[in-house]
Amino acid sequence: MKKSLLILALSLLTTLTFAQPTEKLIKVIVAPEHEDWTYKVGEPVKFSVMVLKYGNPLKNVKITYQIGPEKFETKKDSTVLKDGVIKLDGGTMNTAGFLRCTVIAKVDGKEYRNLATAAFEPEKIQPAVELPNDFVQFWDKAKADLAKLPIDAQMTLLPERCTETVNVYHVNLQNYRENGNVRLYGILCVPKKEGKYPALLRVPGAGVRPYGGDIKTAEKGIITLEIGIHGVPVTMEPYVYANLGAGPLNAYWSYNLDNRDLYYYKRVYLGCVRANDFLVSLPQYDGKNLAVTGGSQGGALSIVTAALDPRVKWSAPIYPALSDMVGYLKGRAGGWPHIFDKNSPHNNTEAKIKTAAYYDVVNFAKQLKTPCFYSMGFNDETCPPTSMWAVYNVISSQKTLKLYQETGHWTFPEENETVMNWLFDKLLVNK
Repeated sequence: MKKSLLILALSLLTTLTFAQPTEKLIKVIVAPEHEDWTYKVGEPVKFSVMVLKYGNPLKNVKITYQIGPEKFETKKDSTVLKDGVIKLDGGTMNTAGFLRCTVIAKVDGKEYRNLATAAFEPEKIQPAVELPNDFVQFWDKAKADLAKLPIDAQMTLLPERCTETVNVYHVNLQNYRENGNVRLYGILCVPKKEGKYPALLRVPGAGVRPYGGDIKTAEKGIITLEIGIHGVPVTMEPYVYANLGAGPLNAYWSYNLDNRDLYYYKRVYLGCVRANDFLVSLPQYDGKNLAVTGGSQGGALSIVTAALDPRVKWSAPIYPALSDMVGYLKGRAGGWPHIFDKNSPHNNTEAKIKTAAYYDVVNFAKQLKTPCFYSMGFNDETCPPTSMWAVYNVISSQKTLKLYQETGHWTFPEENETVMNWLFDKLLVNK
C-alpha cells in the first residue's frame, strides 16, 4: 500500500508539468515594464527589480545581474538597492527574440535568484533547423515497419489503484526498434460503466520514473493511457528508476545521435504511435475522439504524435522540448536537451546535426494538421522560448496560444486547469 501511494505521489508531481518554485523568505521580483512583456524590435526595455521581505521592500540590498539574449546573457554588473527597488536599463534587440534579465540578491549570506524575459516580436522568429528532403518518407517507412508488428497487448489489473468507477491496468505492448523488438509500458485507466468513451494519451516529460495513471480524468468518462518511454515496467520501486537514470539511461537523449535509424528517440516516437494503436483497439473506445498531451519532453511528443498519427484529433503541448535544437549553431538559444550548446562541442558533427533534423519538433510541426492548444512562458530556462516559438510559428493547422509570461519550466494551477478544460471540451463535447 505504501509503495502504491508513493508511486502515485511521484506520478502526480511529474505526469504533465513541474510544480511551482517553493516559497522563500526573500522574494526577488523582476519584470519588464510592459504589462505583456512584449516589445517591438529596437524598442528599449527597462526591468523593474524589487527585493521583498514580508511583502515590503528590503533596503540596502546588493544585487548582481546579467542582461542579454537568453542563454547568452552578456551584460554583467552589480548595484545596491537603497530602497529595495530599482529600474535596470536592458537595452533592446535588433532582431526577433528574447532578452533576459537575471538577478541575484544576497541577504544574510544567502542568495535569492529570479529573472524576467522580454519578448521582441516573437511571432517573427523562424527556425534554424532545416527540413530533410526525405523527412516524410523516413517516418512513413518507420511507421510501416511498426505496423508489421502485432501489438501483443498484455494487461494486468491493479486492484489497489482501481476506484469505484475506474479500472486501472499496467499495460505492456510490443514496440519497434531497429535491432529487435522492445516493450512499451504504461498505466491504462478505463471507466467501469459500460459504454463508448473518448481517449487521451499522456506522454511523459524527460527522466526515468514510475507512473500512477490519470485516474481523475478517467473518472470524467475519458479512457487514459499514461506511458513511459524506456521499455521498462512503470510500477517498480522508485529506487530502480533512480539507478537507471544515473546509470544505463543517463543522458539517454544523446544515444546514437550520429545515426538516424538507431537514435534513441526513434523507438520513443514510434512508441507513441503504438500506444495509440492500442487505445483505438479497445472495445470501450468511441472510435473517433483521441487526444494527446504532455509537458517538456511530453510537449514535444504531443506534437510529434499528432503529426505522425492522423487518428489524433487534438493535441495540447506544454513548453515543448526537442525544439529547434541547432539554434545554438546560429548564435541563439536552442531547445532542450541543449545537445549543440557550448558545453557539448563534441556533438557539432555533420552526422549528429543531420540526425537531429529528423527528430526536431519544428519539422513535425510543419506537418501538423491537428488543432492544438499551445501553452508556455517566457522565463523557461530549460526549454528557451526562442526554440518554442520557432515551433509555434510554423504550425499551419488551427492553433490556440495561451501565454503565462512569468512561468519558467513550471506551470500555474490555473494553467493546468485551462489546458485540461480545453481537452475536456474537445473530447467530451464531441463525444
